Amino acid sequence: MKIVLQRVAHAKVTVDGQQIGAIGKGFLLLLGVSDTDTEAIADKMADKICKLRIFADENGKTNLSLADVGGEILVVSQFTLYADCKKGNRPSFTKAGGPQLANSLYEYMVERLKTYGNQVEHGSFGADMKVELLNDGPFTLVLDSDEIC
Repeated sequence: MKIVLQRVAHAKVTVDGQQIGAIGKGFLLLLGVSDTDTEAIADKMADKICKLRIFADENGKTNLSLADVGGEILVVSQFTLYADCKKGNRPSFTKAGGPQLANSLYEYMVERLKTYGNQVEHGSFGADMKVELLNDGPFTLVLDSDEIC
């Protein structure tokens, strides 16, 4: 599982011109699922995300978690995180999880993140989505389950 986590002032996702998810201060997660991912991996990734301390405290140090600041989460599926660009100029996506597995783990992750008491919004799996955000910092992290789990 690969996640690009962006700390945002706000973010939203639209499909066919209709807003389907929006948050204020919090995290925008671009979530990629591989063919070897499991619910156990999703559990570990959700735990890491919800415990990250990347919001500034009263001294300006990144010491506060999402819960500490009352932040929200917007999750958007992003199979292109598993693009392989080693050969040629057209990316291969053979390492990305198949649609059934990827959608199942995407939905699982959304629900798992909610168990931490977070307000969680999400995109529409497989749809042509438009994502708008105001990156705060900017502060962007790449989380890879191969390195975390």
